[in-house]
Amino acid sequence: MRNSLDDGLDFRIDKLTKSIEEVTSGQSEPTFILPVELVDLYQLIWHFDWMLEFDLDERTLFKLVTVNEPNLIHGLICLEQKRDHIYIHLLESAPFNKGKEKRYSGVAGNLVAFACKQSFHFGYDGNVSFIAKEQLIEHYEKSIGAFHFGNRRMIINTSAAKKLVNQYFNS
Repeated sequence: MRNSLDDGLDFRIDKLTKSIEEVTSGQSEPTFILPVELVDLYQLIWHFDWMLEFDLDERTLFKLVTVNEPNLIHGLICLEQKRDHIYIHLLESAPFNKGKEKRYSGVAGNLVAFACKQSFHFGYDGNVSFIAKEQLIEHYEKSIGAFHFGNRRMIINTSAAKKLVNQYFNS
C-alpha cells in the first residue's frame, strides 16, 4: 500500500496518559521509543507501507515498545528535521491498539510527545508540524494543543510541546 499524505494524517489521540495504558486494567506500562531497524518492518502488516518511509534518507523512523515486551511494536512515527522544527510525516498505532477492542491507549499521544522531545533536543524549542485531515483539525487543537496554521497544517508550539513532553517524559 502506498503512503498518501494528500488527505493528511489521521491518527487519533484517544487519551493522554503517563506512558501507554492497558485499556482493560487501566495499568500504565513503561515504554521506550527506539529507532526502527529494517528487521522490525519485515513482518508488519499495518495500514501504511513503512518500508517506503524507511528507505528515505532524510526521514527517521521510531518505534514505541514496552519494557516488558520490547519486541512488540505498539506504534511507529516517521520524523524529519526541517530547518527550524520537526515534521511528522506519518504516525500509526499497531492494529491491536486501534478501535473498540484496542489493548492500549495513549500510543499516539506518546509518539507526538516524542516528536516534541526531539524538537527540544535539536534546539527547535519544541516546534513540531504536520498536515492533518480536515475533519481532525479541531481534534488536534483540543487534544494536544496544536493550532491550525492554514491549509491543514498543524503546529505544536513550545508551550503545547512542553505540556506533552512533561506528560509522557517527566521522570
